[in-house]
Amino acid sequence: MANETLWTDMYNITWEQPSLNASESMPLGGGDIGCNVWVESGDILFYMQKSGSFSENGEYLKLGRVRLRLTPNPFAGVTGFQQSLRLEDGSILISAGEEGKESVHIKMWVDIFTQSIHFDLHSDKKIAMEAFYENWRMEDRELANEKRGRFGCFGMEGYPGEVVKKKDQIAFSENGILFYHRNAENTLSPDVMIEQQKLTKYKDEICNTISNLTFGGFMFGDNLVAGDVTEGRYCNTDFKAWSLKSKETSNNYHLQIVTHREQTPDMNQWTTRLKEKAALVDKEKGNPGKNAEWWRQFWNQSWIITDPARKDTGNLWEVGRNYQLFRYQLGCNMYGEYPSKFNGGNLTFDPGYVDPKMEHDPDWRQWGGDVFTAQNQRLLFWPMLKSGDFDGMIAQFNLYKRGLRGAQLKVREYFGHNGAVYCEYANDAGLDFGAGWGWEGSKMRQRGKELPFGSPEIKAVNTYFEPVEQGVMANGSISYHWESQVEHAYMLLEYNRFTGRNIDEYIPFIKNALIFFDEHYQKRQQMRDGKTLDENGKLVFFPSTSCESYRGAKNPADLVSGIRSCLESLLVLQSDSVSDKDRAYFSAYLERLPDLYYDVIEGDTVVKPAESYIKYQNVECPQFYPLFPFNRYDINSSEIPVFRNTWKHGNFPKNMVISWHQDGIFYARMGMVEEAYQYNRQKLKDSERRFPTFWGPGHDWVPDHNWGGSGMIGLQEMLLQTIGNKIHVLPCWPKDKDVCFKLHAPQNTTVEVEYRNGEIQKLEVLPESRMKDVELFLE
Repeated sequence: MANETLWTDMYNITWEQPSLNASESMPLGGGDIGCNVWVESGDILFYMQKSGSFSENGEYLKLGRVRLRLTPNPFAGVTGFQQSLRLEDGSILISAGEEGKESVHIKMWVDIFTQSIHFDLHSDKKIAMEAFYENWRMEDRELANEKRGRFGCFGMEGYPGEVVKKKDQIAFSENGILFYHRNAENTLSPDVMIEQQKLTKYKDEICNTISNLTFGGFMFGDNLVAGDVTEGRYCNTDFKAWSLKSKETSNNYHLQIVTHREQTPDMNQWTTRLKEKAALVDKEKGNPGKNAEWWRQFWNQSWIITDPARKDTGNLWEVGRNYQLFRYQLGCNMYGEYPSKFNGGNLTFDPGYVDPKMEHDPDWRQWGGDVFTAQNQRLLFWPMLKSGDFDGMIAQFNLYKRGLRGAQLKVREYFGHNGAVYCEYANDAGLDFGAGWGWEGSKMRQRGKELPFGSPEIKAVNTYFEPVEQGVMANGSISYHWESQVEHAYMLLEYNRFTGRNIDEYIPFIKNALIFFDEHYQKRQQMRDGKTLDENGKLVFFPSTSCESYRGAKNPADLVSGIRSCLESLLVLQSDSVSDKDRAYFSAYLERLPDLYYDVIEGDTVVKPAESYIKYQNVECPQFYPLFPFNRYDINSSEIPVFRNTWKHGNFPKNMVISWHQDGIFYARMGMVEEAYQYNRQKLKDSERRFPTFWGPGHDWVPDHNWGGSGMIGLQEMLLQTIGNKIHVLPCWPKDKDVCFKLHAPQNTTVEVEYRNGEIQKLEVLPESRMKDVELFLE
């Protein structure tokens, strides 16, 4: 674009009326902090959430809520109200006042570099300010199984013991408010899962990032002193409020909230470090210039602008804007120790405003807690390759790195071979989540209790049993669903291919994720017929599952394709961590892999989801995973008509837009221009809520981040596809629609295109040496 940052201005969101409640909030964030900001009944309110703030039960807790009240109230009876999200510097501006009269201007922003929240106010006349820190975790409270009370710490659902949500600590301190949540040394998560899965003897080897964890902050500001402690109720939840009051009226205020999260055996150590951070932040009042420069670079590294002249009569322009707004939401947790969660990230609000039947506190969300559902999570991180937001992927990779030891120990203990196996709901410990494993004595776990590894019932190749062997989760949906560890291994290899960054620290995860399938299924086949491979010298992946949909699967298409892509990538990877011995093993492993399986329906050749399966359930279509995410075929491949036939004859639901559904990605990879265009327009259209990209709940929650992530990928794939060394430009884009974009390709390549009136006005590929790999799709 001619101007590096000007394009962001047209995507700013401005509201000219206050909000009804938290469901009409606006996202604000940076670094590892997310806030929901809104103005309600004359008060400015915002929730605060910080990456990795997990309780003793594994519940993901907010830091609290802040309410700002000004006297006299500038929002009472004023027609000149505005609340704007300004993408250029990641801030929110709030103003009140009619033109030519006295007014109030407020800027809120998050300093990425000090993990602090800032509130700058200027008023034409002197006013008083009161800042309330509001907290609903005032007493220890048991979380009941009834009404899904434990769904907010999903792994603990059905646990036969007590699950107690511990209270926070809040106090006035040095003209400020100190608040924090402190986990004890012994916590339910992951300790209960370690005991449940009979791995107690390995406890010291298994990662535990929750024990002795403290998270919270300190709220303070110039001209502010301790006020009162009051009580109130918001939505369905009682709270207490600690206030800071202005000593005297003023034209200017600067309120600061410094956050800190750390595992420390000594609580005083945490407090000391928080106060040190607060002193540094107070000295500089944050650094808005440095923060604004970070956002400028963020927006300059990639963009997609659809229908830039707004010629289209539909919502095409809106698609590009919402792509950028959702990318902003992901950017708000670019440096979190933990990845953004698919079911709301750091931007959830009171569940009662999503569903009135959900009478839970603001911490609660569906599928909540310290487990990260891999099939959903992945969709937030694949688009970061083409958007160039590579730093944002690291937290997702580290989740698997930290869990490696636990995932290895589980394999060694239960299956007696090498490798690592991760639950579909990945966590730091690398163990299965409690509710999925099944609690001792529960009907779910009891089903498998009499079926040790290798029992005759489990051996039967053509029979699908609900009971499961020891070492496998009792949850039938995901008991053998292990493909996601392969996909994350491949994502790491693609990350290296795009960036050239060293991934040696993740090679142990990649190797173990793949070794598991080779050793596990050779052992399974040997138990069945005394041989490790089938009559063709190939591995037999059974019992398995193709996503959650094709149960009792043999040689599922997604798993076979994923392992093949990983092995091929490893064999060309330049890394000292992959030895000659490793390469020889991977080459032999590659030879042992089965191929995809095909069928003929009404004369058309189609890809089967697996060689065989017992039953179909859920609504996924993993037979298209060879296209995405595993890049087996590019858009010119002779196999593309076969995948189109597969779509034509598929018995899975089509054109579901909500949540994680990926039809728009598959359409783009199959070159189905009109279908991709119509689907992705629906996927990225405005949400039903006030903020355009607060989609959901769909299958999950609000804001639905895997809805946005899958939409981002679909739009990217219409514009740029990068299988192998090829760079396919506009491979699935309507030729009568204008678009401008800058996206990333492998080998540290950027591709910038301006396409208007049916012609490419600009094509810039850097480095220029990559221009030879470009193929334009203009006919």
